[in-house]
Amino acid sequence: MSSVLRQHHFQTNDQALLSAVEARTATVAVVGLGYVGLPLLLDTFRAGFPAIGVDVNADRIQSLTAARSYLSDVSDDDVRELRAVSLSSDPLAVSDADVVLIAVPTPLTNGVPDLGMVEGASQAVATVLRPGMLVILESTTYPGTTEEVVRPILESTGLFADDDFFLGYSPERIDPGSGRALADTPKIVSGVGPEATDLVESFYSQLVNEVVRVPSPRDAEMAKLIENTFRQVNIALVNEMTMIAPHLGVDIWSALNAAATKPFGYMPFWPGPGVGGHCIAIDPSYLSWRVSERLGFGMGFVEHAKEVNRGMPAHVASRIAVALNTVSKPLRGSRIMAIGAAYKPGVNDVRESPAVAVLEHLMEAGAECSYHDPYVPSLQLGGITLQSVELTPHTLHGQDCVVILTPHPQIDVHALIKSARMVFDTRGMTVGIEADNVVRL
Repeated sequence: MSSVLRQHHFQTNDQALLSAVEARTATVAVVGLGYVGLPLLLDTFRAGFPAIGVDVNADRIQSLTAARSYLSDVSDDDVRELRAVSLSSDPLAVSDADVVLIAVPTPLTNGVPDLGMVEGASQAVATVLRPGMLVILESTTYPGTTEEVVRPILESTGLFADDDFFLGYSPERIDPGSGRALADTPKIVSGVGPEATDLVESFYSQLVNEVVRVPSPRDAEMAKLIENTFRQVNIALVNEMTMIAPHLGVDIWSALNAAATKPFGYMPFWPGPGVGGHCIAIDPSYLSWRVSERLGFGMGFVEHAKEVNRGMPAHVASRIAVALNTVSKPLRGSRIMAIGAAYKPGVNDVRESPAVAVLEHLMEAGAECSYHDPYVPSLQLGGITLQSVELTPHTLHGQDCVVILTPHPQIDVHALIKSARMVFDTRGMTVGIEADNVVRL
């Protein structure tokens, strides 16, 4: 096919898909139905698009088919809305899609970015790729992934981005547990070529109130890493200040609250037992790894911040030991109940959870540990399975220390203080409450 004829076909495909997107008749497939993909599938379907949901985890598909949600942010009633959506564990189910959204995890394996799931999803799409299809990567990753990893896999079919099909990148900005709607968060969009960017922009304009267009997928990939690296570095800063504050005779919570009153030039961050989840705990390492790969050295700020936050669970465990010592209790043999196991409030996600890491340190030191979490009914810890226990005055009073690790909104702090012998607060939930049995990080 001549270059002129190829360009004509490409422009025809461009206009046909653009019209279908704007009319919301384009079929959209979401690959990966986790905490990013499942809400995205729901919002796409609610916007009126014919939708396909794909996840290689057959248990997830079975759960959704039975109208049972496995995410705290998505209710069973939400899942029931998907009855008209095609759900499958077969990656080739995307064959009927006009738009394919890839929202699979990008974990670290032995400290190195693992793009295995992105590659697998891209290979599945390549099997059914056809001219005029739009493929958008949403997974968080290092700059260059869309063009250097996804694009070659798709182009191995003999079809070419910006000639035959369209390829873009739009980083997820989901905030689990916040209740924030997808539509209310500005969506960064980019594409390989202006036509692809136009299509990505048009598609997300059907779902969100504000679209932010950037020149290239690399810029969009970097923007996502900047967001989470900024958070990790600043959390590490206040965590490090928290470690030194007692030696300066400073109440760090009082100082941070005072600093937060400044209406300009300051953004408050708060200390805690560390960072977790699939974003802050992992994403900055993607950036540092990429810099090291390209330049031969990592990013000092990122590496130091990672070490500070990684060390916080051990620091919390040592502070609990000191607090118990003040009442003549050794850590070994002490009964300690953790309030929270999830990595953040309002979710059931324990991936990279600092609360779990604290419990592991306490158990290794010989403490008898239990936990309460309204979102996490059971927890694998130290080779055993723990069940979330009910918070009763009797149970609380039977503990040597109750440690607040995840500030779930349902937790009645006053009830904890009233019944527990000691409350160790790593999250500032007791700030403003004066009680002799409260110790704050």
